[in-house]
Amino acid sequence: METGERARLIFILVLQLLLRIRRHRQQRCRRVLCGRPIFPRTRCHLNLRKIALEGANVIYKRDVGKVLMKLRKPRITATIWSSGKIICTGATSEEEAKFGARRLARSLQKLGFQVIFTDFKVVNVLAVCNMPFEIRLPEFTKNNRPHASYEPELHPAVCYRIKSLRATLQIFSTGSITVTGPNVKAVATAVEQIYPFVFESRKEIL
Repeated sequence: METGERARLIFILVLQLLLRIRRHRQQRCRRVLCGRPIFPRTRCHLNLRKIALEGANVIYKRDVGKVLMKLRKPRITATIWSSGKIICTGATSEEEAKFGARRLARSLQKLGFQVIFTDFKVVNVLAVCNMPFEIRLPEFTKNNRPHASYEPELHPAVCYRIKSLRATLQIFSTGSITVTGPNVKAVATAVEQIYPFVFESRKEIL
């Protein structure tokens, strides 16, 4: 097969793939969950200095009154306050966040604290989606006011809010969209709702 024919065939295959992606709306989505396990404040006071001296992989931020503890499996960072409140971030699923919180609780128990694993809940979910096309942000903003706001001098992305879902989307011209919401379902619904609007303002491939 000649080089010109091979290049033409590759171009046709790539074009068909893009059309198939658009037709089925197959967005690539990476979910990052932020879990927040809360230990009872009245039952267990946490000595931050003791955690900093005897704990593993910890950073003591004395000026703001908290300790950062990092776990390797799963890769989670916990922010710990002396009141007993703990916020874990970095998990890629709710199950992973819960497993990491239990590991954290066991680590604190080994240091002598009588902590109890209760009131676990996911309070925030972050997702990054890549659309298979670029987006004309000025046109998108004009067509979707007042939900969309765009200040390119301050930030390169359009901020789009869906109040009913309590979700916020940061939309970039490259087609990358960052979504934050209270749970996975809200984030997935937000992506489904925004797709027709960004598709209308897509940049055509010449």
